[in-house]
Amino acid sequence: MAEYDLLVTNGTVVDPSQSLNGRRDVAFVDRKVAAVERSIAESSADEVLDASDMIVAPGLVDLHVHVYWGVGHYGIEPDPTQVAQGVTTAVDAGSAGAWTFPAFRRYVIERSATRLYALLNISSMGMISPKIGELEDLRWADVEEAVAAGRLNRDRILGIKVRLSRPLAADHDVAALKRAIEAAEALDSFVMIHVGNTRTPMEELVALLRPGDVVTHAYHGNDHGVLDDAGRVLSGIVEAQNRGVVFDIGHGAGSFSFDVAERALSHGFMPGNISSDLHVHNIAGPVHNQLETLSKFLHLGLSLDEVIRLSTSSTAAIIGDGGSLGTLRPGAEGDAVVARLAEGKFKFTDSKGVSVEGTQRLEHVATVKAGRLYHPYLG
Repeated sequence: MAEYDLLVTNGTVVDPSQSLNGRRDVAFVDRKVAAVERSIAESSADEVLDASDMIVAPGLVDLHVHVYWGVGHYGIEPDPTQVAQGVTTAVDAGSAGAWTFPAFRRYVIERSATRLYALLNISSMGMISPKIGELEDLRWADVEEAVAAGRLNRDRILGIKVRLSRPLAADHDVAALKRAIEAAEALDSFVMIHVGNTRTPMEELVALLRPGDVVTHAYHGNDHGVLDDAGRVLSGIVEAQNRGVVFDIGHGAGSFSFDVAERALSHGFMPGNISSDLHVHNIAGPVHNQLETLSKFLHLGLSLDEVIRLSTSSTAAIIGDGGSLGTLRPGAEGDAVVARLAEGKFKFTDSKGVSVEGTQRLEHVATVKAGRLYHPYLG
């Protein structure tokens, strides 16, 4: 009997959690990472994957997706779009509310090879209609129902999501946010706020947030963003980041601007996390997948180590699981992505329809989930 179940050899391991970027072999046994060494004998493993000229990184963690297929109007199927593309852990950001979460858990979360968590929408209905905002009527922001659902599902509900744009929350964005924070405090968890085109300026909204809370769509390019009229990062935004509020990308179909990103980065305003906000309306473009989103930040000047960190160890820390996810340390969950860093000319498009030409793109080759190579349709 072999010592290891799987051995990934000859790859360049990029694991920011260990400050590691170099040629290593990675072995897996009993669903966990077993060893990361300069050389491990191929004869010691039942299965061997040669990752020569490829990147081997911890399984990606995407903090913002929508995978409540069939109910959430943004919903996509999780496994073809997540684990089959290198994302071994994903967080559904508000597709389900207290009244729609039980079916989400039974029919999606518990049946998926992708490790799925959720941020519960403070609206009890969740996101079920593209025509009616889930918080147009504030009565849907039911703190008692959200807390009850959160307590009943502590193993899967990580926090509370609230969408504050005017078409979704009308003119009571502040009231909705306060209810979301109230629920999160009762659950000892964090809040993620969706911003852009809000009634209230972003500085005022983030002033209500606590360390560890998340602002998604940080570089959205719509009304009430992170920049002032002169293109500088607003002082209230910087102050919020300095006290521990996380500014997440949440690319999406309408919430990422190259121009805003370039200006913010030029002023030293780095994202605290990179997520895709992948859903039915952007999977065919401009988002495509999480690796494409990371590739856009390579174009914007972030290093390979930085973009990997912002979708592995940093994200795992945000969701409170930095010891077992987002890392290839021995004993961690046996999740990894094998990717090719392709060189050439690549077209990247933001949510505003602006395209740029990049010279590098991360392309998925294979996924290791729970110590085994993931095979679509076989698991």
